[in-house]
Amino acid sequence: MKKLQEANLYRSELIPVSGKLVERYNKCLVKLGFIPTKLDSFFIDGIGWSPEIATEKNNAHYLNNGEANPHCILITPLQKGLPVYNPFHSYDRELMKLVFKNHEAKIQDITRDSAICIDFDQDIDVFYDPLDILKYTDVKVTFRLINDIDKAQKDQLELIKLFNEGNNFIDEDIHEQVIASAKKYGDLRDRDLDLQPIVFTTDSFYTKAFGGIYLLRNFLDPILVFESKETYSQAIQDTTQDVLMYYIAQPELIDKLKDHLIIECDIYSEFTKKRYERVKKYLFSEYLENTNNPVKDILEDKMLFKSYLNRIDISARKKVMSIDRYLEKSQVNRDVKIKDIVDENVYFSLHNPHSSLRANHQDLIWKLLVNIAPKDILFLYWYDKEEFYKKYKTWDDSLKEWVIATINKEIGV
Repeated sequence: MKKLQEANLYRSELIPVSGKLVERYNKCLVKLGFIPTKLDSFFIDGIGWSPEIATEKNNAHYLNNGEANPHCILITPLQKGLPVYNPFHSYDRELMKLVFKNHEAKIQDITRDSAICIDFDQDIDVFYDPLDILKYTDVKVTFRLINDIDKAQKDQLELIKLFNEGNNFIDEDIHEQVIASAKKYGDLRDRDLDLQPIVFTTDSFYTKAFGGIYLLRNFLDPILVFESKETYSQAIQDTTQDVLMYYIAQPELIDKLKDHLIIECDIYSEFTKKRYERVKKYLFSEYLENTNNPVKDILEDKMLFKSYLNRIDISARKKVMSIDRYLEKSQVNRDVKIKDIVDENVYFSLHNPHSSLRANHQDLIWKLLVNIAPKDILFLYWYDKEEFYKKYKTWDDSLKEWVIATINKEIGV
């Protein structure tokens, strides 16, 4: 991952945690019911997730108490606006935006000497069945402070009130209690530590629960898309729910999404875009073996591209050039069908979220599309970084260089 790091494409916006902040972070872990980390330093994202601690615990979702109970740790106001690198739900970043929108000033004050544990409660203690996902409606965001500093504030104010009553100012015992509280917690009289719960209403979203499920419920009919075939097989046994269900690899899914005006595709328009070139080149790279030239050069040099295209077998060649072949044939015969010529993965990868969708729904559908056909490396990087990183580790060094150069070119680096 070194090349990605050097190109600032690998978790480049994490912030470092060390010293006193590690102690506060561990207190949050304990308060949430987890085992503290043994690391002296690590990095965290906007939700308080650390890749180093995930590796240490061998658990990518170590901030979850089961799939139904995710949590967040805030130890610094610098977490505002940071990416959520390992979201359990597609709306996790929106949740964090809402948290800072409502409580930014209080978060800045509290994290001067404390830390905040956040519970995302959708009123489901444990998942028992995949269709429990349909119960997701409102997520109640609640807050807990380490060292119970909010309770200490109430106690301190009560002590001060008692101290000011009558002649209690000469009571040495009360005097000592006030001093002890001030030494331990500081002067809490004028601090606003009251973080009121926030309610976040979900609509369509993705969750990693049960192997990964998309819930699309803002369209003609509610649709569930399962990434796990085993979970899908289990879910379709339930005939009590009025919901459409698909396994993500079912070709019929694309047709249903188009019928519901969730996605669209103009193959003639896509042909003229850079996106098709990226898809074609990446698909081509999957057939290149034992090359005499670097993969990066083969993909970028027109003469080398043609040379190696003629070296792969005819079936692979037809897949790589399927869009070109379809457009050529359709000029002669308008009755020719896309599905008869164009490779399915290429065709699926050139679909877009429908233009009528809201921005947050478009992001969700982009993620779904790159999971159905992960052939556009730029969109895969944008919408599913975890999957991108997994694939990156399997690529040839020269292909990695092409991927990094392609992404940097598109994002203007």
